[in-house]
This record gives sequence, structure tokens and C-alpha cells, in this order.
Amino acid sequence: MNKVFHAITEKQQDADATTMAADITSDYQLEDQVGFILRCVNQRHLSIFSRLIPDLTPTQFSALTKLCENGQASQNELGRMIAIDAATIKGVVDRLKLRGLISSESQPSDLRRLILKPTAKGRQLFDQIRVAALAVSEETLKPLSDKERHLFFRLLMKLR
Repeated sequence: MNKVFHAITEKQQDADATTMAADITSDYQLEDQVGFILRCVNQRHLSIFSRLIPDLTPTQFSALTKLCENGQASQNELGRMIAIDAATIKGVVDRLKLRGLISSESQPSDLRRLILKPTAKGRQLFDQIRVAALAVSEETLKPLSDKERHLFFRLLMKLR
């Protein structure tokens, strides 16, 4: 009787698992989830970005843009300005310095604090690609009407 009971219990567990999986898949469609949709939209945007601005990653472009706008910033300030954590901003800064697009110097009052500045080469590159950066946004938003774009930005800012 014990073997029969276990066999029935295993069949019931298998049936329950199948029913549960069916319930989950009928209630949860990946393609309808906000994270999935945002990732797809971001992939499209990144594809447009890399086609129009092949020289920099979006994060490198953001860092260079903020330094060109502000003239200078500490590494930590720059990370906060572009919403990048400390470990990631260090790598971004290292790559921009290696390419000669930014420079860094320690502050006399705190040698641990690096002040970053765009170099002439960095400013020149930024001036060359700023129009392309506007085109990235334009192409990304192309499927939307002006009214939809306004609403889209309002909603994105609310989610941010």
C-alpha cells in the first residue's frame, strides 16, 4: 500500500506542477512585462547610438558631456551626475584618460580626490558628435508623435 500511495502522490505532484506551470504562463507573459519592454527599447536605442556614435559608449559619452558642460568635476561627482556607481565610473574615467579625452589631477588639499577635466581633444570630439547625439534621440523617438514624446518623457521622469 505504501508503494501505491507514493505512486499516486508523485502523479498528483506532477499534475500539480503542470497545472501550476500552465497557470503561471497564462498569467505571466514575458513580452508584456515592463522590464522586458524597457530592455528591448534600450537595445534598440543602443543600436542606434553605436551606429551614429561609434567612438564612445553611451556611458563614456555621458561622462565626457558632463565634463564639457561643467568644465571639471571630481570622479565621485561625475559618477553622481551621470548616475553611475563608483566602481563603474573609475573604469569609464580610466578609458577616457587612456584615449586622451580627459585629464585628471589630484587636489593639493586632498590627494585622494581626483579632479577631471576634458582635454582639447575631448572637447573637439564632443563638438563633433553632439549633433549625432541629438540624432540618436530623434531616431529613437521617431515612432512617436510630438504629443506622445512629451507624455513619454513625463512618464519616464516620474518612473526615474
